[in-house]
Amino acid sequence: MAVTSPTKANEGSSTVRAGYEIDARALDAWLHEHVTDYAGRLTIEQFKGGQSNPTYKLVTPDKAYVLRKQPPGQLLKGAHAVDREVKVLTGLAQANFPVAQVRAVCTDPSVLGTIFYVMDMVEGRIFWDATIPGVENDERAALFDAMNATIAQLHDIDYAAVGLGDYGRPGNYFARQIARWSKQYLEDTDAGRDPDMDRLVEWLPTHIPDGDETSIVHGDFRIDNVIFHACEPRVLAVLDWELSTLGHPGADFAYHAMMYRMPPHIVAGLAGADIAALGMPSEDEYLAAYCRRRKLDGMPAYDFYMAFNFFRLAAIFHGIKGRVIRGNASSAQARERVAVLPELTRLAWRQAERTMA
Repeated sequence: MAVTSPTKANEGSSTVRAGYEIDARALDAWLHEHVTDYAGRLTIEQFKGGQSNPTYKLVTPDKAYVLRKQPPGQLLKGAHAVDREVKVLTGLAQANFPVAQVRAVCTDPSVLGTIFYVMDMVEGRIFWDATIPGVENDERAALFDAMNATIAQLHDIDYAAVGLGDYGRPGNYFARQIARWSKQYLEDTDAGRDPDMDRLVEWLPTHIPDGDETSIVHGDFRIDNVIFHACEPRVLAVLDWELSTLGHPGADFAYHAMMYRMPPHIVAGLAGADIAALGMPSEDEYLAAYCRRRKLDGMPAYDFYMAFNFFRLAAIFHGIKGRVIRGNASSAQARERVAVLPELTRLAWRQAERTMA
């Protein structure tokens, strides 16, 4: 089944979708009380992108803000933890890492029905197409280098020094993550089973490589979760920290580099693109640049990290399928994610087969 390219479908904001309305009067009163420079005459829009936590643009005559909240309806235990997003954003700001400034948090669900937080709106460029159309090759290469530098910077942060020592459990990351996503996949009976996912659930735990390392990991570091400066190849903010934790930086980098093996109609991917003609680094060059920045002697388990990440993304899409069936998926494109799920699970198993070759 064909799906719409995410390039335009996810771009910008529009009217709030049915089922995701919020009480403008209650929000206006709360903002007046908790956000120091808030001046009212509030207009609420909903961002088109995002699959999990509904995200809104709050427009006033002088300034725009962003509100992130949990979705309505029944939630899986541990999912949609917007309070964790606040914790990591606050810690990263202390390390001068590029994130939006959190302005206020509401833990009282009686205000809007769920907990939520408000942060500054960062104006800049978001590229939904990983080939970055419409720019010259030199700038395209510089934008890729800026992403590479940013994820390397993230993995070098002393997480304990910025108050994130308890943000996750150091060590044994792959075993815990594989168990978590396998459990979520197996328990979401509404979404059904998939033969390639079943194979991966069995294969991954028995092929975890030796060695361990811990850093802050974003968990969803893609080009469309990065805001670039309007006219410079510079990262202004990294978005969408819902899946962040303490984990293995190699896994986080491989998830980011998964774009090289990902068809663009699934998520922002480069599979099938003429990378050399576009002036981009190859996958090997991009990996080498990251290792050079972090003073690593290569990444021997890179292909396993890829297999793990394709599995993890497929598990996330499987969860979206369950939410669509239950009626609480937050994105207009959620059904399109469900449509490509069989293709994604095949790709995931192919990565595992690649490690066996």
